[in-house]
Amino acid sequence: MSKIVTGILFIIICGVFFEAGLILSDTIVTGQPPQINKLFTSQLDAISSLISSIHHGSSKQKIVTVLNPEDVASALQNKTGLNGVNIQTLSAYTNDSTSNTEINVTLTVTGYNTITTGNNITNGTIIISPNQTYSVNATATGQSGDNGFTIDVNSIIITSISQLYNNQSSTN
Repeated sequence: MSKIVTGILFIIICGVFFEAGLILSDTIVTGQPPQINKLFTSQLDAISSLISSIHHGSSKQKIVTVLNPEDVASALQNKTGLNGVNIQTLSAYTNDSTSNTEINVTLTVTGYNTITTGNNITNGTIIISPNQTYSVNATATGQSGDNGFTIDVNSIIITSISQLYNNQSSTN
């Protein structure tokens, strides 16, 4: 056989073994019959995402100036259920062109929960201490304005809330 045919057969055999291993591992992990269509679809999505990120790799996120940070912070606080949001940590980024009148924005901010506990019921001591810090990520749309963008607070969607710090002491 020629070297080209041998190389093609080797690639096909590697692909078959890879797919068989993927199907087998999916069966073992889920404990159910494999859904081959979903496995192939997820592989194709991952490959197209990789190719897309390589193709658009030169486009970097741009920092966006938020013209209504108080409104955004208040909306984020209401949507997350946190006690407060540190407005100094609010940052907004976009992959869209900032020359557009409306852009999609990724928001990041630090929030906190203040826990109130009663220490001693007889003398009425109440301890209030900020002991939980969170990182909040959200997406929204922004309208072009003077020297920045006004974020539409109704378009804010919380994508993740991660606890950064918890200073609760356990007293047993």
